[in-house]
Amino acid sequence: MAAQCVTKVELTVSCENLLDKDIGSKSDPLCVLLMNSSASQWYELGRTEKVQNCLSPKFAKKFVIDYYFEIVQKLKFGIYDIDNKTVDLSDDDFLGELECTLGQVVSSRKLTRPLVLKNKKPAGKGTITISAEEIKDNRVANFEVEARKLDNKDFFGKSDPYLEFHKQTETGWQLAHRTEVVKNNLNPTWRPFRIPLQSLCGGDMEKPVKVECYDYDNDGSHDLIGTFETTLTHLQQASRTSPAEFECINSKKKQKKKGYKNSGVVSVKLCQVVKEYTFLDYIMGGCQLNFTVAVDFTGSNGDPKSPQSLHYISPQGVNEYLTAIWSVGNVIQDYDSDKMFPAFGFGAQIPPTWQVSHEFPLNFNPADPFCAGIEGVVEAYRVCLPQVKLYGPTNFSPIINHVACFAKQALQQTTASQYYVLLIITDGVITDMDQTRNAIVNASRLPMSIIIIGVGGADFSAMEFLDGDDGCLRSQTGETAMRDIVQFVPFRQFQNAPREALAQSVLAEVPSQVVGFFNTMKLIPPNNNSAPNPAGTA
Repeated sequence: MAAQCVTKVELTVSCENLLDKDIGSKSDPLCVLLMNSSASQWYELGRTEKVQNCLSPKFAKKFVIDYYFEIVQKLKFGIYDIDNKTVDLSDDDFLGELECTLGQVVSSRKLTRPLVLKNKKPAGKGTITISAEEIKDNRVANFEVEARKLDNKDFFGKSDPYLEFHKQTETGWQLAHRTEVVKNNLNPTWRPFRIPLQSLCGGDMEKPVKVECYDYDNDGSHDLIGTFETTLTHLQQASRTSPAEFECINSKKKQKKKGYKNSGVVSVKLCQVVKEYTFLDYIMGGCQLNFTVAVDFTGSNGDPKSPQSLHYISPQGVNEYLTAIWSVGNVIQDYDSDKMFPAFGFGAQIPPTWQVSHEFPLNFNPADPFCAGIEGVVEAYRVCLPQVKLYGPTNFSPIINHVACFAKQALQQTTASQYYVLLIITDGVITDMDQTRNAIVNASRLPMSIIIIGVGGADFSAMEFLDGDDGCLRSQTGETAMRDIVQFVPFRQFQNAPREALAQSVLAEVPSQVVGFFNTMKLIPPNNNSAPNPAGTA
């Protein structure tokens, strides 16, 4: 019997008095959350944004966790001073951590604890505060906001404004959302954004919401331009033809200056509250996940007959490729009704002509590349391996474009009925990096996700670059990905972990990628009985 997820919990994190690791400026902290529910392997659940030059950060990005009453869910919050662009945190300064359980956080609602270093000694005076809230409301508010005639706070150039939205709680205002910074502009238009109602007002339309407008400064000493308070009821009346307008008031300036009017006007052109379907809403409503496997048969894997090769099948019948196929496939096959999986190889010379192919069916049947269940994929791999010659180069784009063709056809769908997941298992370095980037940027507009598992001990820095966690991936022509669809996981990190741990880490982002795509496209579950109206507005 699978454990019952009791509820979803949203965690908000802030810190005080962090260690200062930067010479000449302050630390640039980020919080990473690791979880452990099987007593052995910690895996990453998510990261907040990085806050520049700040020793007491309030992180805007929240963690949403499934809370299981009957499982001890160990959490580890790690704070790092980010000094580079890599995803790997081992090369960033460690500022301290807190280990606790989700139960402790939930039962205290707001937990403040000292941060400790790896040797368990105090991390200076650093503390961390975690607030927990049950998510009962799955509506979100979509915003379009601009401002005009903001005060100029900069000596050279103009202000660099950004907005912060705060929710009222018993213990004061809590940050719900921070917009991006618009550089050098007193009449900014921010990119459209969405805030879950839970984070903004706990679902209560009459609860006060505080909005603060700041001028961003690189050194972390952001200047307040002005603030206003409102409610969601008021905000919802906004429309593009008659926006909801608010005067930004700076109380210090108001006291000092006679005839003070305001420090600018913030204009809300849209605040549309819509019901946000969850991953389970889509799956239970009939959405199919179509799973495709692609296996790397390039020469760098080593001769399959040699025990040193990544394709060498041990006397026990396993290798890293097979383990990866099994552990991920076992989870995904539950969400695919026909359990027929197309499986391909790339980078080998194949019979009868011994041409190099970058997408050949493992069963050598181009008309029907499907394998029955994960067992079928494993069997096809075993039969195929001795029949091909490992070669090269390592080209990803053909197989990505192959699956993208099917995902593109699924764009015709009027409901959220089909989504494609491509699993690529590879030993490393990509040859066609530019074409792969273009292929991923194109696929980011389609109902599709790509999971890359890196086997062996190669340098996987290029893969981390494709996994756009630290910013958006761009194609050669500079076009940005509509969303992050790539999840990269190095297999070696999970070698001694239980089989579930690899699958958990690999599939962690898929539900949010599915939900993100269908919500953006305003597609509702196929057999949805509680459909509001076609646009999905509540």
